[in-house]
Amino acid sequence: MAIYAIGDVQGCDAELCRLLEHIAFDPTQDRLWFTGDLVNRGPDSLAVLRRVRALGDRAVVVLGNHDLHLLAVAAGNLKHADSSLQPILRAPDCDDLLAWLRHRPLLHHDPDRNITLVHAGLPPQWDLAQAQACAQELEAVLHSDGYPDFLRAMYSNEPARWSPGLKGLDRLRFIANSLTRLRFCTADGGLALKEKGPLGSQPPGVLPWFAVPGRRSQALRIVFGHWSTLGYWSGANVWAIDSGCVWGGALTALRLDCWPPCPLHIQCPGYARPGAD
Repeated sequence: MAIYAIGDVQGCDAELCRLLEHIAFDPTQDRLWFTGDLVNRGPDSLAVLRRVRALGDRAVVVLGNHDLHLLAVAAGNLKHADSSLQPILRAPDCDDLLAWLRHRPLLHHDPDRNITLVHAGLPPQWDLAQAQACAQELEAVLHSDGYPDFLRAMYSNEPARWSPGLKGLDRLRFIANSLTRLRFCTADGGLALKEKGPLGSQPPGVLPWFAVPGRRSQALRIVFGHWSTLGYWSGANVWAIDSGCVWGGALTALRLDCWPPCPLHIQCPGYARPGAD
């Protein structure tokens, strides 16, 4: 049995099919871990959702910010509507697809391999237990009938700093921003969500989240996506695998059942111009 983590697909269904052929994926034996952002910007988000959902327990999917964005638009947040999501919203199986998506986790941990899968990152104050507990808090809200209330309130960069005393929507927003939007932190551990460029583009005193001194998750092997301007990158016990498929980069699969993990890439034609993601 092979286990592959796959970077952000973002609606690029043809590229996903090519990658699965490239790795000789066997749906009867192999497993896929998706870093989230299955949808948005690419040409066929509907096909991607259907394909990954059909894999059943052969696929693990953690939610990304674009997945939450789809759920928010479907819940009535039309201010942020995106045309690439309309085929999903008009599909006859829309409700089933969105219900499936809403019940995906925000964090997946394999204790046998000590590998943690998230979309974006972990704030430096969280160890594994704290990260799991916070992910479960937000998952419980997304699984509840009151999930639209959170989705309406999630579009903000505040609060930027973790405190165990955070409550209500502020706490949930910090959790969502950490797990689905994080790239950089200030040296003292605050979220620097406005910084979206490659390494070296950030101002003084701002570090990639995985380079903050004293990060409590340093002992974990963490696989994440989200950061297309970083591209494929490994070091500091982390593996970044969003290699910018939708922007004309590559779609990456990282084999996790052998060590060190082995990346495989296919080049992609690109469907969008680089920008904030």
